[in-house]
Amino acid sequence: MRLTTKGRFAVTAMVDLALREHSGPVSLAAIAQRQQISLSYLEQLFGKLRRADLVESTRGPGGGYTLARSSNTITVADVIQAVDEALDATGCGGHENCMGHDTGACLTHDLWTRLNERMLDFLSGVSLGQIVEEQRAKGVAVEEIPVSSIKRAFQPSPLTKPIRVNAPNSVFDLGTVLSK
Repeated sequence: MRLTTKGRFAVTAMVDLALREHSGPVSLAAIAQRQQISLSYLEQLFGKLRRADLVESTRGPGGGYTLARSSNTITVADVIQAVDEALDATGCGGHENCMGHDTGACLTHDLWTRLNERMLDFLSGVSLGQIVEEQRAKGVAVEEIPVSSIKRAFQPSPLTKPIRVNAPNSVFDLGTVLSK
């Protein structure tokens, strides 16, 4: 059994987001840079996570993603299932036609089915909040910035004084200036 890249990246990105859950919206570009995951791939994953109500998006300057609920209530299984990741150790996807056997399940089908159940039980018992606490215990520090002090991506340009031009503004004024 192996968990594919899709599931691994989704969990990694969600833990990154959970580490910053009190800092306001987090941009996917920032997650992509920190975790070295393709931005376009993250956009696809976060579309699925948003549809599963695990994250919320904020548009505009200073926007990004936040967890839709507390990191202690979102499990690893929730994340993996949201991105359509199948945790399946059977060779048949649960259809009981293992390894091309037309007669039904292979001899070890029940073993792999029980392993699937155990994996799902285990991942359902691990929350993002627990992973965050484990990371903090290892010394992973995240600079927490209060939402009120987050700089906006768009800053209005400072007002400048208008430039005074002492040039004529018409052909007639030019003739007057030249005739002097």
